[in-house]
Amino acid sequence: MKKYSSETVVGVFVVVGLLCIGYMTVKLGNVGILGDNAYVLKARFNKVTGLRVGNAVSMLGLEIGQVTGFSIDQEQQVAIVEMKIDKDIKVYDDAIASIKTEGLIGDKFVEIDVGGGGDELKSGDTITDTESPVDIQELISKYAFGDVEKK
Repeated sequence: MKKYSSETVVGVFVVVGLLCIGYMTVKLGNVGILGDNAYVLKARFNKVTGLRVGNAVSMLGLEIGQVTGFSIDQEQQVAIVEMKIDKDIKVYDDAIASIKTEGLIGDKFVEIDVGGGGDELKSGDTITDTESPVDIQELISKYAFGDVEKK
């Protein structure tokens, strides 16, 4: 009988351990199980160099979402970035989305400058005011080969 009870205790610990691992996987992996607590916004950029799926979307220095996909608008010749934004965050139609770099050579991320004077964007809407990333290599090559004008 004593052997049976120790096996039961070990089994309970294994089950509890597996539940903890599953919970941490869901939390750290940003996976939603019961429902999605985010909405989708899109932004049109001339260039999205260095931006990847999974990169952060931030506002006021805080992460509010992540990049979920890319597509190309063939008619207007622009790249469309799809982003998931936390449901609690309100983005307005006069907001400006720009692609920034963390540090000098860090990862790219989308920074949304707070709007507030317009209407609130709904899921699937597009941010129209955008700033494409600065290409450091292009700037260095212009300076190295004398294409930069000195004033």
